[in-house]
Amino acid sequence: MNSRQQKILSAVVEKYTNTAVAVSSEAVAEKYLKGVSSATIRNDMTKLEKDGYLHQPHISAGRIPTDKGYKYFVEEIMKDQELSLMEQKRMQAELLKLKAQHNRLSRTTAKLLSSFTGSFAINRLEKDFSEFGIRELLDNPEFKEVDEFCKVAEALDYIDENIDTILKQVKEGETKIFIGKENPIKEISNCSMVVSPYKTKKGEKGVLAIIGSKRMKYAKNKSLLEYLKKILSSSVVIILVISNL
Repeated sequence: MNSRQQKILSAVVEKYTNTAVAVSSEAVAEKYLKGVSSATIRNDMTKLEKDGYLHQPHISAGRIPTDKGYKYFVEEIMKDQELSLMEQKRMQAELLKLKAQHNRLSRTTAKLLSSFTGSFAINRLEKDFSEFGIRELLDNPEFKEVDEFCKVAEALDYIDENIDTILKQVKEGETKIFIGKENPIKEISNCSMVVSPYKTKKGEKGVLAIIGSKRMKYAKNKSLLEYLKKILSSSVVIILVISNL
């Protein structure tokens, strides 16, 4: 893939992430590659589609990223992103405020993560299991069809039983991104997952994970997990987040 095609793929990922609408060559030319003709971009998009990085859901529609396209973007194009100082301070302040209002840290963190991500959050430490925000996740357009809605909702009902399956595919200390069909939970293969195990100062093992639409903001979500890992490294909590960032 040449540099222009990488820019086109990156543009399609960004635009589709924000709109959930297939992206046209005109839209890419107008905002992302000024000075490059729509015809040139359209030819490159056709090549990217033939190579399996983009998909055209309808003949008259633009393109959307495939699992392969997302994976290439995450591994070859995406740059690491840090939370801004303002975001870090806000997260710390909200965590302290919620901790003052609740006794269970797992429930507190689930509510915090849900508020920051507009997502469904689950926290688990051994037998302590909390969840929050399922409505926010299933409100996304990917889950509007009844069959998909029911499939995801049912999988979430048993998510606590699948944590060990997830952890078997992640090395200690790494932050791993699963996209689409790579997802360890096959029932939600239309979602992506970011997983980051960690250890508390007491030596107890925890894991941070985000599961959500393939349109999620991967760099931001990874940054969020890394920062929460830093904050909670001395806390005895395992956190699982289901998100649509």
